[in-house]
Amino acid sequence: MRILFLGDVMGRAGRTAVAERLPGMRRDWALDFVVVNGENATSGMGLSPDHAAGLFAAGADVVTLGDHAFDQKAMTGHIDGEPRLIRAINFSKVAPGVGARVFNAPDGRQVLVAQVMGQVFMKRPFDDPFSAIEPVLRAHPLGGRVQATIVDVHAEATSEKMAMGHWCDGRASLVVGTHTHVPTGDAQILNGGTAYLTDAGMCGDYDSVIGMQKEEPLRRFITGMPRARFEPALGQATVSGIFVETDDRTGKALSVAMVRQGGRLQPSGPAPVTPSVAAPEKAAP
Repeated sequence: MRILFLGDVMGRAGRTAVAERLPGMRRDWALDFVVVNGENATSGMGLSPDHAAGLFAAGADVVTLGDHAFDQKAMTGHIDGEPRLIRAINFSKVAPGVGARVFNAPDGRQVLVAQVMGQVFMKRPFDDPFSAIEPVLRAHPLGGRVQATIVDVHAEATSEKMAMGHWCDGRASLVVGTHTHVPTGDAQILNGGTAYLTDAGMCGDYDSVIGMQKEEPLRRFITGMPRARFEPALGQATVSGIFVETDDRTGKALSVAMVRQGGRLQPSGPAPVTPSVAAPEKAAP
């Protein structure tokens, strides 16, 4: 299975870049399944129902959230009616929505998507992410009930994300970090066959401070005093994430490639699928 995961969509610039580039990525890379983290898509703080619909229209099969999951109040009443939205499994026990769900991919294949929230350096008292994800992985073994499993680790600390990668190794197809908005350079396949990346980066304007216009963050760092609210940067955005190809029989990763398209960062991604190597079309009955 050919899977794409895109990091945190940051404001209007990120939404625009995903809308412009994701359809072509799906076509050129022959993608079977796409997950997008959308928790900063609306003004940098949360996700509105309308902007969620825009990400789905662009080609996302699933949209994950994060610590800003319910900053847009309309999401509280919307998420239970939109099964393609996933919030952290270790969020508040009274939070609406779910933290893991199995989705249909082409040819009858099943994909489990789950999200966990880190505890280290995070402002809210989330439950232990390791014990939260354990029963989900145990109930959905790779190569059995599901052909692929994707785990979004929304966390601040690189060490906690790495620990989650090793905890899930051999039991997930992909473990990828989100939240810090800076793509890391450690895309790899772990010993047990799980593709791993500490942080997917953001889909946003990198001429910024983690996606925000520079002036107010700089003022706060220098003076310690806020003067205005943070505003998302509006320049040309880079679409950042990770591509993984998996073995349907085992669910484990066969190859992995970092993704950076457009904007300021050096481009990277998998080679386009040419007609000579694409899967043959099924004959008409």
